[in-house]
Amino acid sequence: MCRNIRTLYNFEPPATEDEVHAAALQYVRKISGFTRPSQANAEAFQRAVEQVAAISRELLDELTTNAPPKDREVEAAKARARAQQRYAA
Repeated sequence: MCRNIRTLYNFEPPATEDEVHAAALQYVRKISGFTRPSQANAEAFQRAVEQVAAISRELLDELTTNAPPKDREVEAAKARARAQQRYAA
């Protein structure tokens, strides 16, 4: 359920709004227990997603580091290698 929640900080290029929104959506889904909220809860659910995305973007914008930015392609290759080793039959 939380596959889209990934480290978004210190990457080149920086995290996109879509990535931040996807992480916020997965977070709200996880804590609410809803994949899709009912009509009665839809407004509160969407508002929570928007607020979590906004505060996440604010956090990412304010963090500082001296470490060089990570390359998305290199990190994705490492993740694929770990997954292949983990799920090798």
